[in-house]
Amino acid sequence: MTLTVVYVRVSTEDQVDYSPEAQATRCRQYCRLHDLGGTTVIADEGWSGKNLERPGVLRLLELVEAEQVAHVVVWRLDRLSRDTGDLYELVRLMERHCVSLHSVNEGQVDLATATGRMQVGMHGVFAQFQREQIVENVKMGMEQAARGGRWLNRAPTGYDMVNGELMPNEQAPLVVRIFDLRARGASYAAIEAEVGISYSTVRQILHNKVYLGQTRLRDQWFPGIHQALVSEEEFQSADKAHPHRAGRRGRDVLFGRVRCGLCGRVIGVDYNDRSQALYRCRHRGKGCEQSGRAASGLHRAAVLGLRELADDTELQEAIRTELAGKAGLPTTRGPTRQATVAALLSKRRKLLDLHYEERITAEAFGDEEARLTRQIEALLAEEAEVEAEHERRDELSERFEEVASLLRQIDIQAVWEAGTAAERRVLVEELIEAVVVFPDHLEVRVIGAPALNITLREVGLREGGTTSCVSERGLEPLRPCGH
Repeated sequence: MTLTVVYVRVSTEDQVDYSPEAQATRCRQYCRLHDLGGTTVIADEGWSGKNLERPGVLRLLELVEAEQVAHVVVWRLDRLSRDTGDLYELVRLMERHCVSLHSVNEGQVDLATATGRMQVGMHGVFAQFQREQIVENVKMGMEQAARGGRWLNRAPTGYDMVNGELMPNEQAPLVVRIFDLRARGASYAAIEAEVGISYSTVRQILHNKVYLGQTRLRDQWFPGIHQALVSEEEFQSADKAHPHRAGRRGRDVLFGRVRCGLCGRVIGVDYNDRSQALYRCRHRGKGCEQSGRAASGLHRAAVLGLRELADDTELQEAIRTELAGKAGLPTTRGPTRQATVAALLSKRRKLLDLHYEERITAEAFGDEEARLTRQIEALLAEEAEVEAEHERRDELSERFEEVASLLRQIDIQAVWEAGTAAERRVLVEELIEAVVVFPDHLEVRVIGAPALNITLREVGLREGGTTSCVSERGLEPLRPCGH
């Protein structure tokens, strides 16, 4: 049994006027007019045409390769793809499986002739040009907004977004207090206890130049139009009060990279009278119930995590799939932001024409123009967040491949056992993001990879934990010491 498949997609500015239902209706009318029989509709709503990683297209490819499709009907060829190479690949696949391609706007495409294939190629070139032009316009709009002093992301702590501008809110005095406490030498934990803002947020605040009145586009900072909460002197004072500090590094190779899984804080290290290290959460007894853990066990966990990542090819492929996929990325329903921005810009131009023709009052024009501008800026800010997340994933993918390549070239166990403390520290700094301690297991976070779970028994640790008494063999004692 062969099918006539109607494929619809909405993602570009055309979707403002042509919804999935409208496309499907036009395609069905075309099928009836050309006697193509009953139709099956496959839709990709909210998916870009920049590649073929779309559920609807993948299903269509499966049907074509299974010889179950006689005709594919689209409203316009760029619905299939806006990438010239991908469109050509689809055309070649349909040609091999004797599938007829029809476009409501362009008519039936004769894939067997050079002229027909040239027609597809030309449409693909223009579709790709249009997509790239939209991307360029969005990026240019974001850059223009950033250079004009507008903040493009979500409002940070201490500010609200009001009419597209950052305005100090009731938390602004707390932000000022955080910088003051840090300049006086307070630790992140002490500041958290003082102001009631989480440890991680305190750290982000102290490194964010938005509080200097600046705005950011990727790695560039520009003078902002919003009110600064601290001066340059106050910002620098907070930073200089805690110099970046080779002298403050602990002797243990994992110092600064061990975290408490219960309260999220960095765990400090103590030493017994034999200079054996024990990691103990400083917040224990103050709301955290995490037990101390022997550093030797955490070292073994770090090495085990690296070995697992080096040896398990299925795990490596799963990580690559996760980093390359859409899991966790923002999704859209209906029109994409680029399309909506294009529509809003068109409305704003029409509004300006009405104002010039004196068909609306200046007051009405001002109100409506401000409303449209707010919507455009909000959508551009959302698009910037999505782009930043894509860039973050790309960076993680690159970093993961670097780590995986390095691990394939060395015997991590042998290198660790033969290495000096300084050499081990280099390995940790290059490869280990964190070892997170939980009451019943550990998480090893290798840079560029998801967390790897390690059981306590795998690395010679016992549930219940220990105090600073550590056995000669480096394992924790059979019975937990008194807390």
